[in-house]
Amino acid sequence: MLHSLQALASAAVMERTILLANHVIAAEPVAMQRLQPHAGRCLLLTLQGWPTLLPAMPPLAIRITPAGLLEWCGEAVPEAPELRVSVDASNPALAFLQALGGEKPRIEVAGDAQLATDVNWLFDNLRWDLEDDLARLIGDAPARELAKFGSTVAAGLREAVRGIGSLASRLRGGNSGGPGSR
Repeated sequence: MLHSLQALASAAVMERTILLANHVIAAEPVAMQRLQPHAGRCLLLTLQGWPTLLPAMPPLAIRITPAGLLEWCGEAVPEAPELRVSVDASNPALAFLQALGGEKPRIEVAGDAQLATDVNWLFDNLRWDLEDDLARLIGDAPARELAKFGSTVAAGLREAVRGIGSLASRLRGGNSGGPGSR
């Protein structure tokens, strides 16, 4: 039963992830124009180094629509996708915080050169304008304040993760720098 609940939640998360990606792509007409020539082609997104303590993440197969948007292929993984994209997921929390800060994840791309160029362009140039979406819902001034607050929180979280990582490496090195390390 737990497995079927996880599969159901996984499908719902994938569908919403594709909706969010399409929202970001649709906000940049040039992004859609770059994808339109690749209509019907598939790309396979895999997470490399995913922690074994977390539930396994299945590969994400995506088909490009004639409109230049993305369509999730469901559980069916194509045998020969035109493009394979591997994302470093060895530290999901850090990757999430870096994404919040607009940093691009480390990726490896293999397959069709032109499709790879266009997908890489998407990674390099598209960012979700959360403040703009909030402004449509609650107005410009409150959206600006929420965005500033969110940026402050994200910066604090990034700094905390860096500090924890630094402390962990010092502890692994045998020098905690604490009072008992003499």
